[in-house]
This record gives sequence, C-alpha cells and structure tokens, in this order.
Amino acid sequence: MVQGHRLSLPHPTGVAVDGAGNVYVADRYNHRIRKITASGVVSTLAGSASGYTDGTGTSAKFKNPTGVAVDGAGNVYVADYNNHGIRKITTSGVVSTLAGITYGYTDGTGTSAKFKNPYGVAVDGAGNVYVADRDNHRIRKITTSGVVSTLAGSSQGYTDGTGTSAQFAYPFGVAVDGTGNVYVADESNHRIRKITLSAGSAETTETITANVCDTYTSPSGRHTWFEQEYIKTRFQTQQVAIVF
Repeated sequence: MVQGHRLSLPHPTGVAVDGAGNVYVADRYNHRIRKITASGVVSTLAGSASGYTDGTGTSAKFKNPTGVAVDGAGNVYVADYNNHGIRKITTSGVVSTLAGITYGYTDGTGTSAKFKNPYGVAVDGAGNVYVADRDNHRIRKITTSGVVSTLAGSSQGYTDGTGTSAQFAYPFGVAVDGTGNVYVADESNHRIRKITLSAGSAETTETITANVCDTYTSPSGRHTWFEQEYIKTRFQTQQVAIVF
C-alpha cells in the first residue's frame, strides 16, 4: 500500500466510488484494479500481469481494463477491454467472469455471450450491469444471473429509435440513474444519448446533447473543435455508476 501521490498510474481510464467513499480505479496499462481509501491509501484490489485468469487478488489477471462500477453491496464490475469480457470482484477480492471473454457479438448467458472491446460499465439498484460494447456499437444489459441481452443499438451509425433500430458509433461510457434511464457517451457521433424504458418494455434511445460541429473556447482563448478527445475528457465520469 502507498500514499496516492507516490503512485504511478500511467493510464487510468475508469473510476467508481462506493457508499463508504472508497474509490476504485481501472489502472489500464498496469492491468490492475486499484482501491483508494478516503485517506488516500492506495492498494491493488485485483490484477497483476496482463492476461486472463479468474482468482483472488493479485492471482487474477486482466488485459487493459477500462471501466469500473460498484454496486450497493460493494462488488466491483470491470470492463476488461482486451479480454472482451465483464469481470466481477467481490469485497474479498475474488475475481470471476460475469459474461463474455470471447471476441464477437452474441447474446447469451455468462461466457457464451460475446463482446468486442467493452469500454464502460454501470450498475443499477437491482444489480443489472450495463455495458458500452464499443466495437459492436451496442449497449448491452447483464442481469444478476449473467444473462446478456442487447438493450439498444445495431450496426455503426446514428439513429434514434427503439431497441436495435437505434444506432451508435463506438459508445464509450454509460451511467444509469435512479429510475433506470441509461445515459451513453456516443464517442464518434459526438453526442450524449439517453435510453428510456417505455411502456411495453421497449427501450427508446434519444439524443439529449448534440455538438457535432460546435466549437468551444479554451482557457487560452483558442477555439477548438468539439471532437472525440473533448468528449472523452468532458464526459469521462459517465463511466461511473450511481451507488444506491
């Protein structure tokens, strides 16, 4: 364990906070999930070298984890980007595979489901996990029993609509509110999208922010295009789940 200011984090890409104020970090290039206490003490919750292994603590392996979320019981969910899966870490540090671990696109249960570079995760009050399945251009839902379905999205593009009639382009981050609405940072469409649960259990996607060709003024006064890196920086916290 070390104090935060002495720690090397070469490329942290996701953070989440639990009800006690502990912060969890997807330490991407170190292939680890880190925990930071309220007093700034940093430890490795799970992970070691690059690879794929379920296990406890540092015996487990990740490959470029990018997104993290934490549920009300303190379980941590990880978007294991280059392993194409979603991992779960219990409060005692036991790592298991919730879904995926094979490159592709398939709905199913547990490891029979397939993802392509999942980037962001969020968890709702009922324990359902939502995944920004980046290279499949879809938002996926995983139930507490590990059943994976497609909440919204299909091929790459831009369309508002219901379920798979909607289109995304490399969705990057997700968040979920207390009423179950899902918010998506739609990276290459330069938009923030909202998925609502309508009557009849149909998920409807709408655009709530669209700044495709807008500019903003930096502190130096220089105008800069509102592009992907600005979306990433501005809305990075969309990967953080709301803890109930």
